[in-house]
Amino acid sequence: KALYSQQLCNSMIPPGVQCNGWSVHVPSDVTGELGKMVILPCTFTHPYKTFDRALTAIWRIREPYNGTVIFKCVSQSSSELCRTAISHKNKYKLLGNPRHKDLSIRVDNLTWSDSERYFCRVELAGDSQDKYESRNGIRLHVIAAPRIINITVSSSRDHTFQARCTAEGEPAPALTWTGPPYSNLSSSSSSSHRVTKELRSLTHDGKYTCTAVNSHGRAEGAVYFYTFRASDSSTFLILIFVPLAIKVVILLVILSFAAFSR
Repeated sequence: KALYSQQLCNSMIPPGVQCNGWSVHVPSDVTGELGKMVILPCTFTHPYKTFDRALTAIWRIREPYNGTVIFKCVSQSSSELCRTAISHKNKYKLLGNPRHKDLSIRVDNLTWSDSERYFCRVELAGDSQDKYESRNGIRLHVIAAPRIINITVSSSRDHTFQARCTAEGEPAPALTWTGPPYSNLSSSSSSSHRVTKELRSLTHDGKYTCTAVNSHGRAEGAVYFYTFRASDSSTFLILIFVPLAIKVVILLVILSFAAFSR
């Protein structure tokens, strides 16, 4: 991964400040798996030989300087830990020690919405508040093996049947249907990490399997399609009344046995 480093040197150098002072080091990209945790590294240097005043560590998303703050902690002195003031949804934890020039954080329970660009920032309290922030930031990519999230068979107004399969993953998975050996019309739609594929005009009974595949794995789901076909009305009546007649006979036998026992 590329590593960005930015440096700043002021023409007016206050006492105790070295010229080759500020820099921030972050990777350009970090990859994490959906539902798991990931670490966002950030280290920095500042121009002071020693620094014992208040220090603030900040992480924001989307854009530098004006993006939404998702983590913030403050350390009042070198003997005090950085106390968390902001942790959006309580999913961001400080891993590094800002006093040791490390602002690295851990992001827990990754979701699709965590695929953002992240910017770390340090603020040193003083006569003139020193602030420094990564301008390029870290791009977090959330990946996932395929998962079938919905698979159904439904009927249309024209009394035809269709099977629909929806899966998610990153990269977006490729979907295929397999089933009885005949051709069917199909259509696909996708949105970000989610893909849907529909198999239309089902006419053959059997098992229909949806397979989702991407570079991180595969998943399968299946539905069973059967249509009821009565050969004639008499057969239909037999199917209904034969089980009912059997139940009546059993009930009469039980009542007769009870009466005989008395």
